[in-house]
Amino acid sequence: MQAKNVEFKSHGSLFVRYYLSTGNSKRIQLNSREISAKANLFWNESFSLECSGTEDSINNLKQQTVVFELRWRSTNRILGKIGGSQLLGRAEVPWKTVVESPKLEMERWVTMIPKKGSVPDDVKPPAVQIAMRVRVPAMAEMEVKKKRNGRLKRWDECGCCKDSGCRCEDYDIFVLVGALEAL
Repeated sequence: MQAKNVEFKSHGSLFVRYYLSTGNSKRIQLNSREISAKANLFWNESFSLECSGTEDSINNLKQQTVVFELRWRSTNRILGKIGGSQLLGRAEVPWKTVVESPKLEMERWVTMIPKKGSVPDDVKPPAVQIAMRVRVPAMAEMEVKKKRNGRLKRWDECGCCKDSGCRCEDYDIFVLVGALEAL
């Protein structure tokens, strides 16, 4: 991820917050690491999601979106981080665009809509470059996992948890799994 068209005159840090739907009108919040607002606005981070559910699960995923928020947090040199963060802009990306793409992946710049709702004509709104990908294991591999793992009988979600054989590469996905298991 990286950002552009972000200008600040005060000290602080930027981060991207994203929300993933878990079904049942619930969602999980994940945050990127914070970087200086005056630095190169580049996060070398990713999250991954392996879908190993049924076809209905994939169809359900197509109905969901990932919400990205570009946020700023003021920092005080003496006290460190203080207070909450301020929303600079927000964008929603439908999973359908990813699932229906040729390689189940996409990379693009998304314009962050400011919380005010509009930007003056002479100002470019902040934008964040994102990449999203869905990996769907072969059906035979999914069937082996289901037989080996009877816990999937009741679990008709994405398959990212309940010990369904995830191959999680990133710390953030472990947070997601832990949060889903806690539900």
